[in-house]
Amino acid sequence: MPTVHNLGEIVDRQISPETIWMIEVGPDDAPNGAPGDAPYDAWGKTVRQITYGEFHKAADGVARALLSRGLQRGQSVGILAGNSAEYLLAYFGIMRAGLTAVPINYKLPQSTITHILNDAEVQLVFVDAANKHLVGDLTQIAMDQPAAWDAFLDPGPLTPLAMREAEAANILYTSGSSGLPKGVPLTHGGYVWAAELMCQSFPPMADKRVLVAAPLYHMNGLVLSSLTAMTGGTTVMMRQFSAIGYLQAAATHQCHILTSVPTMIAMAVREPETIARLDLSSVERVIMGSAPVSEALFDKAGEIFPNAVVSNSWGTTESSPVAFGLHPGGMETPKLSIGYPGDHSEIKLMHGADENEGVMWIRNKAVMPGYLNRPEETEKSLADGWYDTGDVMRRDENGFFFFVGRADDMFVCGGENIYPAEVERLLESHPGIAQAAVIALADEIKQQIPVAFVVAKPNAAPTPEDIKQFALANGPAYQHPRFVAVLPELPLAGTNKIDRRALFEHAAAEFIR
Repeated sequence: MPTVHNLGEIVDRQISPETIWMIEVGPDDAPNGAPGDAPYDAWGKTVRQITYGEFHKAADGVARALLSRGLQRGQSVGILAGNSAEYLLAYFGIMRAGLTAVPINYKLPQSTITHILNDAEVQLVFVDAANKHLVGDLTQIAMDQPAAWDAFLDPGPLTPLAMREAEAANILYTSGSSGLPKGVPLTHGGYVWAAELMCQSFPPMADKRVLVAAPLYHMNGLVLSSLTAMTGGTTVMMRQFSAIGYLQAAATHQCHILTSVPTMIAMAVREPETIARLDLSSVERVIMGSAPVSEALFDKAGEIFPNAVVSNSWGTTESSPVAFGLHPGGMETPKLSIGYPGDHSEIKLMHGADENEGVMWIRNKAVMPGYLNRPEETEKSLADGWYDTGDVMRRDENGFFFFVGRADDMFVCGGENIYPAEVERLLESHPGIAQAAVIALADEIKQQIPVAFVVAKPNAAPTPEDIKQFALANGPAYQHPRFVAVLPELPLAGTNKIDRRALFEHAAAEFIR
């Protein structure tokens, strides 16, 4: 593959134009593939197929159309929509035109979306019908109206702009545990480097089908869709995630690689009847990332996909997902480990008990230049090219890394440090618990106390008292949850991670008197 100077051009034009780039799936008896009242098993149905030839033609058409509107190099163009082929066509076309793509989480409040549009100085927005009311007076390009989309495209040859390494290719906004989301500019130089490195370290995906169900405004879905296309594979794109639909799509299209946030797999494993009737033997690899993974979930994923290697990945928007990989000596990666550090990134652990545990700092070519318009936040997180990930890690005797928890999630109970992720892993080892989420509530005596929300496995009915006693019997007493709520499901945020803000609200209403 020739040297690339534009992130929008990382998909090799030498891939056969007849190869299928994307299979878009959704219920085919609802308008535009929207969920509507369609049965879940319809989610395996093909909405349409698009070839690599059609991909390049349309992405070039997007770039030419944008340039014809007089947009200047580096200006921002937003994308506010659900998953679709047009989403990625817009994303790559924007960058090919030398502009900056800004994917936006459409599930955010109106005021937050307005903040992002202003903060990134977005000039126009690609939008679908469900979200066009969120962009105010900005110029809109309709993505889900075929006639309007075809009229917008400007067919013809394109020479993508050669971009400087430090120029922003896109801006992703962090979900933010508090306050407004922060804009993270990702540079052409940094992410072309990261993308090429991932291609070298990832198993070849030519002739492989990769199921992507995470939203494309999130790093998880965006990176895996791009990586699949770079290597000539076929992305099986779900327009919207549902647990049964995810399993159905994997089986119907005989997918080889599944990508997911752990909560997505946790929801899927709670569908034993669906699993029993499907052939999931084609799955060779299950990649979970973007959130903590418990041993129980890891093992369950291995049971459901018996021919698959299950792996735990790590990455941040601010530093890319390339820090860890396989052991250079061929040693097998331990269960739950995020891998062995590669020689292309510098890593150090800070403020821990010793050099083998602490908050991870990282320095590599993909680390962001700084948060957009947030100098104070940048100063807190960056120092001499080193980025403070905020993730507490443990390194074992063989050099493998394990995620312990978020430094800003850690709380003190009676003088003891507690990481919610550790308590969640303990609770999910209970034979009757499918998922667990732990938060801290203020307490006059202990300072803060752990509170647990759990989802039971099918046909199981653990009680709050049973769960407390299990935690006391299998972990340190100070970690056991003082309050437990058994819920039918855990609330999800827009990234398909657990919505901890909603849990805090639930706890305040349920347990605080």
